[in-house]
Amino acid sequence: MSNFSESFIAANMGNFPPDTLPGIRQRLATLNDQQINRLYGLPLKDPTVALLLSIFLGAWGVDRFYLGQVGLGIGKLCVTIFTIGIGGFIWHIVDLFLIMGSAREENFRALNNALQTITYQAERTSDQAWY
Repeated sequence: MSNFSESFIAANMGNFPPDTLPGIRQRLATLNDQQINRLYGLPLKDPTVALLLSIFLGAWGVDRFYLGQVGLGIGKLCVTIFTIGIGGFIWHIVDLFLIMGSAREENFRALNNALQTITYQAERTSDQAWY
């Protein structure tokens, strides 16, 4: 295993679902230095920040907006407004238990998309070298 994959996992262990860590470690170990450099700017969402936003501003959907889940954020905001807070409060309580997992899933999706893009571009570049 590469030093990068081990240090990346150690630094971001809490940002991904635990069951995905072995697969992430394996995929990162196959990257070269140029591909690794492209991962440094990957914007990961902190699950703790998502939880704090959910605690204090969750009834208005701010936690979902933070995660990039605009549709859920708008839905949560509308439910809060149109049910005079009752529906939003119920959704808010449920989200307190779900939001950290959602943040980890969003981070995994972002990493997975970045890795697919990086490997696709590497394959495309190597294919063009044959011409």
